[in-house]
Amino acid sequence: SQANFEEDSQKQPAVGHWKPLMPSKGSKEEPETGCQDAGGVDETQSTEQLNVSRLRSSSVEIREKGSEFLKEELHKAQKELKLKDKECERLSKVREQLEQELEELTASLFEEAHKMVREANTKQAASEKQLREARGKIDMLQAEVTALKTLVITSTPSSPNRELHPQLQSPSKAVFRKGHGRNKSTSSAMVSAASHNVAPEPVSHECKEVDSILFAEFQAWKESPTLDKSCSFLDRIYREDVGPCLDFTKQELSELVRVAVEQNTLTIEPVASQTLPVMKVSAEECGGPKKCALSGLPRTCKHRIMLGDSGNYFYISPSCRARITAVCNFFTYIRYIQQGLVRQDVELMYWEVMRLRREMSLAKLGFYPSEI
Repeated sequence: SQANFEEDSQKQPAVGHWKPLMPSKGSKEEPETGCQDAGGVDETQSTEQLNVSRLRSSSVEIREKGSEFLKEELHKAQKELKLKDKECERLSKVREQLEQELEELTASLFEEAHKMVREANTKQAASEKQLREARGKIDMLQAEVTALKTLVITSTPSSPNRELHPQLQSPSKAVFRKGHGRNKSTSSAMVSAASHNVAPEPVSHECKEVDSILFAEFQAWKESPTLDKSCSFLDRIYREDVGPCLDFTKQELSELVRVAVEQNTLTIEPVASQTLPVMKVSAEECGGPKKCALSGLPRTCKHRIMLGDSGNYFYISPSCRARITAVCNFFTYIRYIQQGLVRQDVELMYWEVMRLRREMSLAKLGFYPSEI
């Protein structure tokens, strides 16, 4: 029977009928009666209930342990998830910071590049302006050197230039040009003396005396030379010399000539060297070879002027040309002083300015060399 029980226990689950193999010690042998059968049945049922309760308790315990384990795993997963969220948030902040820094760096680089370009353009414009001014000065100096060379070359021993050698002028012309001849009672006496070849009395040397007011104004201007008309030195010269010398009959054209002389954009050339196209304005306004455009009088015009780069030419008489040339000479000299090209004593420069003022006064009065 024990062998059968072992086979049954291997084939069937643990739940079933349990039969004691041997009676416990001290227990009395129960009679093999119907009561013994009834007691065995009750004992079998109680054993089954006990086994079922044990199974239930073990399953509940397993469930509780599994639930606790799952809760712990879930808690761990949540913690890891929170850590990963924090890490993602930190990385996103780092990325945003890097992107912002990159944008700021890019903006600063572009701003610096634009600034460098602006500075380069400004420097280029200033350099181009200085180059134009230097070229203008070079052209002006070359023109003056060419004129001086021409003036010097034209004076030869066989035919000396009377402008360079005033002592070669005839006495009557010298007295007329300088204006230092003796006063005669009548003009007929002068004519008769010339007709009888009477040698004029020698002219005394010219005496000069510095005017304190004019010299003080020139000294004040020399300390800080400028071409501004507001200073007392140039204001006086404009009122007394430049203004009257450039005051022609044609007021509108006279104003344009004055502005061109001040800006050093006036061009004078002989009519014989005309190689440019025909004038763009009417002949009435520009005059002609037989009519002066500034005075409006019928005169033989050997020169013409152009104002700036307009391309319009105006024919001028010798008298008008002498007046314009006298003013241009004055402005050229004071520009040289302003640029520091004149290395002379203050008094010598003052007397040169006075000489140029006298030339403007004489030209205004109608005196000009016959060679013009």
